[in-house]
Amino acid sequence: MSQNPPRKAFALRLDPALYAAIERLAAAELRSANAEIEILLREALARRGVAVKQSEGPRRGRPPRTGD
Repeated sequence: MSQNPPRKAFALRLDPALYAAIERLAAAELRSANAEIEILLREALARRGVAVKQSEGPRRGRPPRTGD
């Protein structure tokens, strides 16, 4: 099981035509609609000068050694 950082879940009401356009764009980019919405929001915030740092992803590999 992957250990992604927790995500905030909420209901988002969209016009069906807008959602269909997002789905088409996501399919062209080989992403889910949810991932595409997140990318579009980050791009829109960046254009407005709002910096959003990327959440830290899961750590890979062996855990560091402890002082044995």
